[in-house]
Amino acid sequence: MTASTSVRRTHVARAGLVLAAGLALAACGRVPAPDPTGGTGSTPSASASAAPGASPYVEPGAGDGAPHYNENNAYKQTREMSPAHAKDAEREAERIRPVIERLWEQRTWDPTTVRAALLRLGYEEERFTRDGRRLGGKLTVRAMDRRFRDGAYVTPEGALIGLRVHPDACVMAFVQKSNFEVRADGPYLETGCFPPPFSH
Repeated sequence: MTASTSVRRTHVARAGLVLAAGLALAACGRVPAPDPTGGTGSTPSASASAAPGASPYVEPGAGDGAPHYNENNAYKQTREMSPAHAKDAEREAERIRPVIERLWEQRTWDPTTVRAALLRLGYEEERFTRDGRRLGGKLTVRAMDRRFRDGAYVTPEGALIGLRVHPDACVMAFVQKSNFEVRADGPYLETGCFPPPFSH
């Protein structure tokens, strides 16, 4: 074998590798999605309904269209309430709302004062053992979640309120200088009757 033949074969081999890499990249993202009916590829109607350039990996209901959106944001989702429990939670929200509104108008939103005002409605404060086992009670009032602002963590003035009405139903509320809110909703998967902190 001559030196020129060896060089030619090396160039051909490199060209083959470049071509194979180009084909692999061109095919990337073009694998047909599995057919939910058990077939071996996407049907023409499914292909026709997709938007041009749309990813085949987008989850239904994905907020920003990213793959695994729902999985990555599961901590932001609340459980579904049964209709009867939703009515109970809304009824408790209506009891709490005037108290929170009055405190906001009085510019009083520290957790101690808010807790005392809500306990006067007859709620019992939620209690836990050191290892996190629930002992009883339904009401928790605590400080606002810390937030990162201007290069440091700060705890804003105000109070967060969580009332466990049923295992699948809560009243969630907050009161702070700028505003207040009281709403009935299902508990969050990770944080129960409190919304997940912004820094999650």
